[in-house]
Amino acid sequence: MLNLDGWAHTYSGKVRDLYVPQDSSASSVGDVVLVVASDRISAYDHIMPTEIPDKGKILTQMSKWWFAQLESVVDHHVLSYDVPAEVAGRAMICQQLRMYPVECVARGYLTGSALTEYERDGSICGVALPPGLQRGEALPEPIFTPAAKARVGDHDENITFEQMCERLGTEVSEQLRTITLRLYTRAAEIAREHGIILADTKFEFGQLPDPAGPDIILGDEVLTPDSSRFWPAEEWRVGQATPSFDKQYLRDWLTSPASNWDRSGKAPPPELPDDVVAATRERYLEAFERLTGQAPDLSAPSAAPTDPTA
Repeated sequence: MLNLDGWAHTYSGKVRDLYVPQDSSASSVGDVVLVVASDRISAYDHIMPTEIPDKGKILTQMSKWWFAQLESVVDHHVLSYDVPAEVAGRAMICQQLRMYPVECVARGYLTGSALTEYERDGSICGVALPPGLQRGEALPEPIFTPAAKARVGDHDENITFEQMCERLGTEVSEQLRTITLRLYTRAAEIAREHGIILADTKFEFGQLPDPAGPDIILGDEVLTPDSSRFWPAEEWRVGQATPSFDKQYLRDWLTSPASNWDRSGKAPPPELPDDVVAATRERYLEAFERLTGQAPDLSAPSAAPTDPTA
């Protein structure tokens, strides 16, 4: 973890590290948290032993761009990007939220684990779909497929909307579904304008501690290659695998003979070769540049590596 003047480390996840003010009375905006995006990368519920240089900066600055694009849809948790110099470009000061224990996933295309479930059941998370859909095909309309959040190292569990209602209540669940699909629809429109298909994505929401505040606030990071599947529109073909601007390249290497790793075994994942690191970094960069029309600011000093088990 980093020693940041005025901030105390409280938590490390797969990618992000959280800090709170050492002197909570110094904050004039209530409970806040400093969210720092590391260069760690995870796949198949494992944190890789090798980091991707500048990944945290790219993710944070992409989230910043998307939060600005989507402010008319829902309030978000970011208060400021005026952060300690050691984490400049990769951190944001946010309102602390009571997070809903569900990942809100929106899917517009048939791919990934959804394709496997559809081929087996004809549905995805209990949502029935027409027969005969092919890999990579656009769904008749975007669908909401929630997942129960798991602890670091555990698998998230896909659940039905009815199961979500049992956990959170029907009213909140319906609100989360509506907002998720609105966000996905707007984001997909914006991405398509920049030559990118947003195949699917996930959002996380929370509540402010103040009961008088909005019931639903968009939290975490948003619409980055860590949480979304971006496809170059010019290369999309129904029935075929489409190259993606995300960590699918890393996943493909991990499941190839080149990695010599059994994802179902107990051995930790191997160190990533330089070419895999470089190719993964390039995909994150290209997603940022195609969407925003500019390059991310990578000039700030890189933060020291952090230990997610600290």
